[in-house]
Amino acid sequence: MQHSSMVDWRGRHRPVIVYRPIRPSDLEVLEKIHTYLFPIRYEPEFFSNVVNGHDIVSWGVVDRSRRDGRNDELIGFVTARIVPAKDSEIEDLLRFDTTKSDQKLVYILTLGVVDSYRNLGIASSLIQEVIKYASTIPMCRAVYLHVISYNNPAIYLYQKMNFQCVRRLHGFYFINGQHYDSFLFIYYINGGRSPCSPLELATAMATYVRSGLKLVAAKLWKNEGKKASSRCGSSNETSLVTATQSKRSLTVEGSGYQCV
Repeated sequence: MQHSSMVDWRGRHRPVIVYRPIRPSDLEVLEKIHTYLFPIRYEPEFFSNVVNGHDIVSWGVVDRSRRDGRNDELIGFVTARIVPAKDSEIEDLLRFDTTKSDQKLVYILTLGVVDSYRNLGIASSLIQEVIKYASTIPMCRAVYLHVISYNNPAIYLYQKMNFQCVRRLHGFYFINGQHYDSFLFIYYINGGRSPCSPLELATAMATYVRSGLKLVAAKLWKNEGKKASSRCGSSNETSLVTATQSKRSLTVEGSGYQCV
């Protein structure tokens, strides 16, 4: 599927990139670009909220140099939402000021640039717009997002922009009947920071690994004891229960997707 607005400008003219708010008149094009770029299907309510600014902030990108009468048609976008820090999934990754209960976060929902306009720094500029916006909110402590594990260009982009990859979420996305992992990225602002220093994180991780190894060793020792008891004439059978990790299906407005 090739959307008609995704023209190839290379070899004909240099684009004049302009950033502007997303408007109700962008609804149809916004839906088509999301369908073209993402394997995730978003509900009509999501697009309505974006173009009308209902609980979602957004920035659009157009190419003013287009000569096909579409120089105000979207070629890229970013959407985001303000969320209370205390109610977010990354509450444990923030060092809170307990005297301030109204601390906020900005969560990037979707980010995309059509194929023929990539590698021009548009995605980076859109992310910078989100960071600048979040920084103007005095109680906002971080910008965060999820990236599907196989999206290497997006992962590289966020690392280059000094986002911290703090967590891998197994089976976070459920797309076309298949589970995919997600990486959680955070960019701290306005004095926001991790609840512990890099050294403290490393120490905590080492302690966690050591305790995990001790637990495994204890279980192995216990199992060996049970086997020995069974060989000595015990008539009780030991049943093995396999624990399966709870998988999280994708929720459109709770999980972001980036195509950069």
